Amino acid sequence: MAQSRELEERHLAALGSASLSVRWVQGFPKQNVHFVNDSTICYPSGNFVIFINIETKKKTILQCMNGIVGVVATNVPYEVVAFSDRKLKPFIYIYNFPELTRRTKLKGNVLLDYTLLSFSYCGTYLASCSSLPEFELALWNWESSIILCKKSQLSMDVSQMTFNPMNWHQLCLSSPSSVTVWTIERSNEEYYLKANSIKLPMEDGSFFNEKDLIFPSSMPKDPIYGPVLPLSAIAGLAGKEAETFRPRDDLYPLLHPTMHCWTPTSDLYVGCEEGHLLVISGENWKVTVLNKIEDRPLMDERNFISPVTLAYQKGGVLASGIDGFVYSFIIKDSYYKVEDFLQVEGSVEHLMFSPSYKMLLIQTNKGSVYIYTFGEEPTLDLVLEACAGKFQSVDFITPGNKHCMTVTHSGEVCVWHVEDGTCVSRTYLKTPATVLACSPSSLSAAVGTVGGSVHFIDLRDARSPQPVHRVFLSESSVQHLVYDQRGIYLLVGTSEGYIFVINANPSSLFQILGFVEVGKDILQISTVSLLDSDIVEVTALTPLSETGRSKLEMFTLPKILTQASLRFADERGRLKDELIHKFLYEIEHPLSSAVLDFQSKRVYGFCKEVPYICSYLLPEQNHSGICILKPYQKVQCKHYGPGMLSLSPHGSWLISRAKCGTLCIRDIYSLETFVSCRSHSHQGHGIQSVRFSLDGQNILVNGREDGTLVYLRWRRLGGNLTSETLQYCQQLLTIMSNTVEEENNYLSLACSNSEVLGPESEHTIYEDVSLSVDSSQEALLQADNTKEIPWIQQKSQEAIRMEVKLFSNKRREIKTGIKELAKTVLNMMEENETVENIAKLEQQEFGLDLEELQSLHEASEEEIEKIRKDVEMHNLAKRYLAELIKEECWNSMAVKGRALKCFHIPCVVENFPMKERTDEELKNLKRVLQQKKMEIECLKLRKETIEFQSSITLVKKHDEEEDEEEDDDVAVKNTNLPNYLLGSQSTDFGVHASLLSSQLELHSREEKINQIILLKDIIYKVKTAFNNEFDAAYKQKEFEIARVKERNIRIQEIILDLELEESVWQPELDDYEKPERILVVENSEITVQKYVNPWQKVKAELIATHEMEAGILSQAPDTRRRALMDMMGGVLEVKKEDILRMVIPPPAFIVKPDALWSEEEKKHFKDYEKKVKDLNEERDKYRKSLEAELRKLQNSIQESTQNFDDYLKRLFERRVKAEMAVNQEELKINNLIFSLLLDEEINSRETFLNNYLTRKQEEKNQTSEAIQKAREDLDVYKEHYDNLLAEDKVLDRSFKKEFSEIPSHQVDILYKLFKRRPRIPKPKVHSDASSIVPFGERPGSGKLNKDAFAQLMKAMDDMDSIQYMPEGLDTSVWEHFCMTRRVKVENEQKVKQKAAGLVEMVAFLRKRVEEDEKVQEEIEKVFQELVLLQEEKVKFQLNLTIQILLKQGQIELENFQLLLEYSDAILINKNIIEDLNSVIRAQGQKKVASMMESKDIHKGIFQIEWEHKKMEMEMEDLNQKAWDIQMLFFSRERQKYLSEPDYETLIAIQIGIMEQTIAVLDQTHKKNVENCKKLLKKLAKFSNQKDVANYTLSCNLREELVAVSERKDICNALGSKLTCEKIAKERFENMMQQQKLTSISKEQAEQILVLQAEVERLRMKTFPALIPM
Repeated sequence: MAQSRELEERHLAALGSASLSVRWVQGFPKQNVHFVNDSTICYPSGNFVIFINIETKKKTILQCMNGIVGVVATNVPYEVVAFSDRKLKPFIYIYNFPELTRRTKLKGNVLLDYTLLSFSYCGTYLASCSSLPEFELALWNWESSIILCKKSQLSMDVSQMTFNPMNWHQLCLSSPSSVTVWTIERSNEEYYLKANSIKLPMEDGSFFNEKDLIFPSSMPKDPIYGPVLPLSAIAGLAGKEAETFRPRDDLYPLLHPTMHCWTPTSDLYVGCEEGHLLVISGENWKVTVLNKIEDRPLMDERNFISPVTLAYQKGGVLASGIDGFVYSFIIKDSYYKVEDFLQVEGSVEHLMFSPSYKMLLIQTNKGSVYIYTFGEEPTLDLVLEACAGKFQSVDFITPGNKHCMTVTHSGEVCVWHVEDGTCVSRTYLKTPATVLACSPSSLSAAVGTVGGSVHFIDLRDARSPQPVHRVFLSESSVQHLVYDQRGIYLLVGTSEGYIFVINANPSSLFQILGFVEVGKDILQISTVSLLDSDIVEVTALTPLSETGRSKLEMFTLPKILTQASLRFADERGRLKDELIHKFLYEIEHPLSSAVLDFQSKRVYGFCKEVPYICSYLLPEQNHSGICILKPYQKVQCKHYGPGMLSLSPHGSWLISRAKCGTLCIRDIYSLETFVSCRSHSHQGHGIQSVRFSLDGQNILVNGREDGTLVYLRWRRLGGNLTSETLQYCQQLLTIMSNTVEEENNYLSLACSNSEVLGPESEHTIYEDVSLSVDSSQEALLQADNTKEIPWIQQKSQEAIRMEVKLFSNKRREIKTGIKELAKTVLNMMEENETVENIAKLEQQEFGLDLEELQSLHEASEEEIEKIRKDVEMHNLAKRYLAELIKEECWNSMAVKGRALKCFHIPCVVENFPMKERTDEELKNLKRVLQQKKMEIECLKLRKETIEFQSSITLVKKHDEEEDEEEDDDVAVKNTNLPNYLLGSQSTDFGVHASLLSSQLELHSREEKINQIILLKDIIYKVKTAFNNEFDAAYKQKEFEIARVKERNIRIQEIILDLELEESVWQPELDDYEKPERILVVENSEITVQKYVNPWQKVKAELIATHEMEAGILSQAPDTRRRALMDMMGGVLEVKKEDILRMVIPPPAFIVKPDALWSEEEKKHFKDYEKKVKDLNEERDKYRKSLEAELRKLQNSIQESTQNFDDYLKRLFERRVKAEMAVNQEELKINNLIFSLLLDEEINSRETFLNNYLTRKQEEKNQTSEAIQKAREDLDVYKEHYDNLLAEDKVLDRSFKKEFSEIPSHQVDILYKLFKRRPRIPKPKVHSDASSIVPFGERPGSGKLNKDAFAQLMKAMDDMDSIQYMPEGLDTSVWEHFCMTRRVKVENEQKVKQKAAGLVEMVAFLRKRVEEDEKVQEEIEKVFQELVLLQEEKVKFQLNLTIQILLKQGQIELENFQLLLEYSDAILINKNIIEDLNSVIRAQGQKKVASMMESKDIHKGIFQIEWEHKKMEMEMEDLNQKAWDIQMLFFSRERQKYLSEPDYETLIAIQIGIMEQTIAVLDQTHKKNVENCKKLLKKLAKFSNQKDVANYTLSCNLREELVAVSERKDICNALGSKLTCEKIAKERFENMMQQQKLTSISKEQAEQILVLQAEVERLRMKTFPALIPM
């Protein structure tokens, strides 16, 4: 103890002010990478912002002291970086680059986190966007650290935010569901944000024609059902939600934007998830869907449809998908074409051009960064190669001053330089990894995997590490890998709770020595291996979740274990507890970590639930069982969350880490912290692992979730502490130098063996089991030969083989005995089958394993019970549902629903099922009835009062009083309205409708509600009245059925007596006539076997026994009954009904022949015949009487049932009328309810318009105030501008006055110099740069303006030099002149700035005025809509919908002729129309009578005129006949006919002569025909001769024509004209024309003569003949 105190005091004295510094950070981007300038990129990783120089690959880090870095943004012109932290109420930090000095800190009102940051290219503006709960968009002036303006409640998660590169006044925010462009308006020092929401197309690329939801302009007008209102009013919405309310059916899925980019023309390109590319116009924000040009087939089925990121370039955009390709979209007009640009490994998530547009940054989803350099020979460089996943574990390669290692979850092993953090090499294990550890005794490392394997890697050459060995320990994942301090053993902890001990030396080929079983979920394994000790002490911490404690297990591994491992382990590989000295300890509270100090006297633990680090003293004496440890020393720490402890390599420092991300190094004796460093944060779940180099100078810290590896180095450390660590390191390396060299040599051999032998050289054994012993364990051992078996299972199988081999004889004996016993049992079972049932045993009684039988029986009973419970619960659910249905449809009905069916016709009448009216309904009905009665009494009193006043003032009779009396009379008469005005037939059922209000008076809401209550009461009464009639009919049917049953009894007796084969008709009530029978389940309806309980079985057996006894007793002899049957046929008295069955027995002598009969016998036979005859006569009479009675009974049944059917038909008609009345009343109720609903909708619409008007008026007040404020600011600003302008003019005018003392010529020279301004050279832009950069020269920013002013002042300094001073001018005057000119220049710059500000303020005021006018237009529109709505409301309240009954045929219209508009119609009483019709009918009859009389007179006149005309025409006909007789031509033929007596004979003679003449003429004609034929033959010959001659002439003519044509050509060539031929031709044409005209005149003259003759003939025909009478 004294020695430990001295060490403690020495360490306390040595502890001074120590500190750690971050040398480098290794992490990979999870957010977008940004350009800081043309040669530097940056990205956040954990608590750091990492800067990478593209050319030199050099990294620079910037640490966020408040935790993990949130979002990052860069500003290229100012070379600043902005990032946010992720704490409660976060800040935004802005740092200069490359100085990395903090320029400013921005503090806003955000509560949780910033999601996006974006700098404007022009000006010192920064936009920030936050997440929940504010969703705040803020615009900052980052130089002055103030918020210029902000907008909250955006209610969306923004995925991208960018400023317009050409105009900082525009800011675009896009999310997966929307795109919004915010316009920033400025008025002097006031800034405003105005949103422009972009209307996106639907998923198919088409646009939805969205209607105005507030003021729908195209709503249809319904003349019947009232005004048609917007859907928001129908839904009853009156707040702000009504402005955007749309039904679900009207919601269509829109495109989902993924990325956007700006163009130089302020347009936007937007890529969508569905594959569409949109362009948004910067002028009107109109969206256009670009069409893709498909000019080639699909490119290897690559998916570039959905762009992940966009980057603008000249002529189009660059886009990337998830396939690792970058595509170039060449855009022209509304079309774009896709071309391949380049391909990288992995999916591209971000594209960004450098500020000079000479390089393209490509970021993959893995985190790798490529730089594509444009030029004549483009290059693609890998700037940052990311690891596949986050770092799982890290460690130093011994001794830890050159290289370190990391492993990721995917199995990627990387070796890094300690000095600069560059990657030396990468190795892929191709299996998921969990943990890594480097061996102190050799240049090797071990990697644990999820599959339970440990891979050993050769690290002799850091540039090419190679896996040399693999051991498969178990199927559970490896959670811990720990080397002891000297590298003797490798301890492997698995998730199942096993700690495997492996020889860490490569010379042993990493032999597995055994395993120790501890509790599951091992929290930590720590070792103590001192240099001068032969043992290694191991502690393992496991939780006790049941008791809330922690268990600590300690055991010792001697150094001799590597040589005699078989002696320390059993056949299954488990190390023996007594040989490794295993001890168990328990801590009363839960720990998350525990380590053992190097003196093996204390255990240091980190409390899990409270922030304390405790030390526990271990007992010096050995113990058995569990020892409880209590805290010896307790120190509170500043960590929060569960933490971990570890010791430094020399054992004097205690390192603690926790979820907070802070690393603390404590003195192990005092537990006081002498250095702490926050390398990670709680947002990344703190630190996962910490590793120290052997000399303690280098520290590696690995984050748990942030994927960041931090390398720390001592900045300041006490000399004693440094000397201790270096001394321990030197001592350890000296002792182990020989061992390390030897093991490295063996490692090279193992490496060469692994290359030669391949995977078979590993300690991997594949299962190949074939045992000859037949055992049940062989089935467990036999498996697929290709399956790899872990070491622990392999050892288990070897132990099983040994056990099988050891006990094989004993097992064989047991098997033989079992077989004999089984044979005996089988014989007993066969014998059991042959015995009687009373002596037979059950099958289960032969089971020898009673416990197994009992367990099977219990299991079956449990299963049966479970099934029974399930069935019971199912039945219970069914019964519950049945009860609900029965309660709703049967029990709750005061009148059950039933039907009546006719006896002989298919007619069914149903009643009205009715429920009891509730108390609330009865209460409302009573209130309405009382109110109606009071109204009637008041109306009577009013009428009496009016009649009394009219009797007193008979003189004063005005029209108005008469109108009021008539109205009162009508109101009184309306109490008993006819059916056609009531609109229903309810009065036909005795229901009084006198209390109903007239349909023309239902204007108010209360009247309509009261009317609905009264109508429901009328419906109830109508149904009740019909149900009473139905009940009477139902009772009558029951009576008829009973009467039919009575008569059927007698009919059945008659049919039996008459022995007829007729069936008796027996009517019964059906199920729908007695529906209560449906609710009762009969036994015949159950088809399955009923489950019978044991007590029910006993009861059934008792009942069967009693029935059997009763049956035996009933079989006793009955002498009395047998005697009655024998003697009298079973009856004591013969009835009349038995006459049909009576038989007279014949006498006994009837069997003898007639000749042998005696007289007495003959007499008896005559008596017998007489009796038989009498009996037959009686039988016939009785049969006829029975038949008559049968017909009478059947007729009576038919008549009574037919009468009931007739009655039921009348009841059916009554049912139809009742249903009509009910439907009519329900129709009126529905109309009233619809009017009430429409009234509510109108009220909702009116409320919404009033609320909307209130909001717009408030907005109008705000816009008015904004206009007033803007005007005031403009006036003030204009006043300042005018003052500056006046001052500038004063300076100009007062120049000569100030220099009036010098000569005038010098003044003129100075004035010219005063007006001269220096020319500031513009920065030369290279031609190639101007051609590459698409945005060209952007508007000047604030920095550029300042730089230009500084350049101007610098040029002014040059102009102020003495060399430009005119000759002969005094120096003092020149200095005064220079000062005056400088003041003038500064004033001019101020005037320019003020002028630009004035233009902005004027534009701002104009926009505010436009907004105010727009709001005013909306207010006027709301007022107009309110007026129209009120008119519609009044019109709806006055124009009532009434229901009128019309007789069938009274109105007959076709469907297309039915009018729906009755705007000019009036409703009057029918009596008025009938009276008017009767008057019109009487007048019409009179008019018809007069018209008939006038018709008769006119008819007589027409008849007389017709007779007169007839007589005149007859006279003309007679005169014409007389004239025709006088002028008749009397020819010779007629004279001969009259004078010749035999005229017919004469005619016959003439006919004969004519026939002879015809015969002669015929012969002459034949001769002439023959002569003509001969002549034709001659002419034909002559014609042939002429044809030959003509042919000859034609040939000659052709030759002559050729000659003539040649001569004509010659003549034409010579120019001569044939005048003679021409004259002759003209004369010939004239003669032909004259001849033609002559022939025409002759023809016309002949026609004129014919016409004249015809005219004369006609004239002579009509010329009157003057003949003397």
